[in-house]
Amino acid sequence: MHATLILQYLKKHGQLVDWEIAAAMDITLSNVRESLTILSERGDISRCTVIRFLDGKPTEGMLCRVAGTIPPKAPGRKPSA
Repeated sequence: MHATLILQYLKKHGQLVDWEIAAAMDITLSNVRESLTILSERGDISRCTVIRFLDGKPTEGMLCRVAGTIPPKAPGRKPSA
């Protein structure tokens, strides 16, 4: 049930980490991770494990996006070839 809502949320907001999804949708982190596992197994999303440092402490999470989408290029100058 949460899986379809999370998929719609990812389609609207793009690439997010699991704790960002949990906070924004007011769903427990364990339910979000379970739904992301289901979506990943079905091939609806791409996910990878990331470690981000929040206030100097490492926090592990799952970075997710809708399968087949490519995040936009970062703004700013690009290195020359």
